[in-house]
Amino acid sequence: MYIEKVNAPADLKVLRVDELKTLSSEVRQLLLDKLSVHGGHVGPNLGMVEATVALHYVFQSPVDKIVYDVSHQSYAHKILTGRKAAFMNADEYDAVSGYSEPSESEHDFFVIGHTSTSVSLASGLAKARDLKGERGNVIAVIGDGSLSGGEAFEGLNVGAELDTNFIVIVNDNQMSIAENHGGLYRNLQLLRETDGQAPCNYFKAMGYDYLYVKDGNDVEQLIEAFRQVKDIDHPVVVHINTLKGKGYRLAEEQKERFHYSAPFDLVTGAPTVSFGSGEDYADLTADYLLQEMKKDPTLVGITAGTPTVFGFTAERREEAGRQFIDMGIAEEQAVAMASAIAAGGGKPVFGVYSTFIQRAYDQLSQDLCINRNPALILVFWGSLSSMNDVTHLCLFDIPLLCNIPNLVYLAPTCREEYMAMLEWGIRQTEHPVAIRVPANGVINRNIIPEKDYGKTLNRYEVSHRGSRVAVLGLGSFYQLGEAVVAKLKEEKGIDATLISPRYITGVDEVLLDDLKRDHTLVVTLEDGVLDGGFGEKIARHYGPSDMKVLNFGVKKEFIDRYDVNEQLKKNHLTAPQIVEDICRLL
Repeated sequence: MYIEKVNAPADLKVLRVDELKTLSSEVRQLLLDKLSVHGGHVGPNLGMVEATVALHYVFQSPVDKIVYDVSHQSYAHKILTGRKAAFMNADEYDAVSGYSEPSESEHDFFVIGHTSTSVSLASGLAKARDLKGERGNVIAVIGDGSLSGGEAFEGLNVGAELDTNFIVIVNDNQMSIAENHGGLYRNLQLLRETDGQAPCNYFKAMGYDYLYVKDGNDVEQLIEAFRQVKDIDHPVVVHINTLKGKGYRLAEEQKERFHYSAPFDLVTGAPTVSFGSGEDYADLTADYLLQEMKKDPTLVGITAGTPTVFGFTAERREEAGRQFIDMGIAEEQAVAMASAIAAGGGKPVFGVYSTFIQRAYDQLSQDLCINRNPALILVFWGSLSSMNDVTHLCLFDIPLLCNIPNLVYLAPTCREEYMAMLEWGIRQTEHPVAIRVPANGVINRNIIPEKDYGKTLNRYEVSHRGSRVAVLGLGSFYQLGEAVVAKLKEEKGIDATLISPRYITGVDEVLLDDLKRDHTLVVTLEDGVLDGGFGEKIARHYGPSDMKVLNFGVKKEFIDRYDVNEQLKKNHLTAPQIVEDICRLL
């Protein structure tokens, strides 16, 4: 096996082209062996194997700097740059990140996990190189799906004027996470159909030299193309036509399904881990929206490249038809367009993961909330217990959203509340609304929920009235609040008050002032970072009074590939720890 002899990019230089092809097959099998057991990004990595081998064969990493967009296609790169043990040895599968990570290797230059950034970052490396009078190639690798993001255009726009060595590899596999959407892709299709010869050329129009590789999974073609652009003295785009999921039939046929996958059976492709068979908020949301779309032609679902975040599978997208819009990976466009649809009398619903909503902060503030347009945003997976890669943390949406004026950010605690808030958010016409979809599973509290959340804003729900201690369990942490209150009663004889705040963006001053009569301590529980979050609003309200306040949440820090239970304990977010802290203060 050639893979056993490759411990650094230099080891590729002595191999013949036919041997590089064999090496590519070995790398691909290594990826499948690990991914089927461990899970990870399947299609993006399988499709980039030959290109990665060719890049390291032609260029001299790390003197020549390769920047991978998103970097979810950098597994082969890691194998070839001294980290193959993390793909060959099951005991070391978690030794490397699923994304580029400079702390692992001198061949990685940035921690990257969000999209459309590689051209911008690479342009900065090229500028720094020139300012210092150094040599070497700078290469940005970006997928066609990532081109839909605004920063990709900005990077290309600036990079075209660098007048220096600057190489952009466009990995065109005709897919984003799902199918591509947007006018740009018509030109990419035209370029593919004409072998790069069409006079209408997006990249040339911006000022780039241009080279097309018809088979981007052929090592020999790739080596020839990369040799042509190595040490070039001006910006150039190398457009490579690849197959997402290359070499694994099921991934080639089911590109969306195998963009990312939990552990799966290599023969059947079926998941080998169970996530339960109960209700799921994504499916509940999609089914409800499809039902309402049939009644109301102005209702439209919006995604920024992640349609299944709120359950819109390919079949459901087809059923929704023109009432579903995929913006591509463009959260800014999604928020701005949603605002304008609402201003025009439509009813937009934008589904987004917590980690990605931060990509559209300016549009949330400027385009949406200043204009007070009644768009609805559904924020999924906002929790310490969801994604745990440092680039995909879902802990920051509360402080980000709860401090924007005019926005109503709601935190349902159960299925009944969520469905009621969803219905109200679509129907109401007074406020920009966001809902933090519960991230702790679909729980039924068997309650009759409020129907109108705009009649009296910021009115909390008192689930149980006690005395001495009041526990405010926000959203997904309401059930933790229930456990704390039960434990206080059982072990300490304290009959504590339990409150569901429901509104992340506001304070129920009447209720909080009323608690002063027979309470000495208020406890807040939130599933996100504390700094700038919900609990601090409560503490600030009580600042001038004698009321003591304990805020429980997550410390503000970047944490990577963490164990959820360890982090819960570290942040004192278990019921026994919270009860202990309460009693210590009392």
